[in-house]
Amino acid sequence: MSRAEATKARILQAATEEFAAYGIAGARVDRIAKAASANKNLIYVYFCNKDGLFDAVFDAHVGRGLDMVPFTPDDLPDYAGRLFDFYQKHPEVLRLATWNRLERGTAVERDPAAAQPARDDKLASLEAARKDREGTPGLAPATLLTLVLAIASAWSPTNAASMPATPVLTSNLAECRSAIVEAVRRLL
Repeated sequence: MSRAEATKARILQAATEEFAAYGIAGARVDRIAKAASANKNLIYVYFCNKDGLFDAVFDAHVGRGLDMVPFTPDDLPDYAGRLFDFYQKHPEVLRLATWNRLERGTAVERDPAAAQPARDDKLASLEAARKDREGTPGLAPATLLTLVLAIASAWSPTNAASMPATPVLTSNLAECRSAIVEAVRRLL
């Protein structure tokens, strides 16, 4: 890895922690540069501005991160369980997604997650699975995907309705995961 790549990686790591903790508006480029042991000007060279840096962090963790959890339209309960596992290992993903929604709004044109080809692929897979099923058509793919994602993140600290209010204890993880899988199974 070149020196420039190593510096860029340190900046992205420091920015991930900063944005996850403070959001876009609350994040400070000075703190990111200090935490990354990098010159503040390099942030602007590599990412143009703070919004560009947030976009790079968002894409790396939310966009590519969620692609690490294989989507299984024929087994959505298992998918929800695996998402729960991923969220437990990477809490910054939900925090970054939450900050994105809070600060940039919900309009599709301002939501990088909504424009991602991966999301479109998931919706197309759900539509194909829906057409293959006999009987009632079920929920629209976008609705179903939204509900599965919401259920999978039920015990996230970013969910105001999450119980308990404190982080999930390791001893309860299996019970929480089981409840998520069962809830999605019943939804279907």
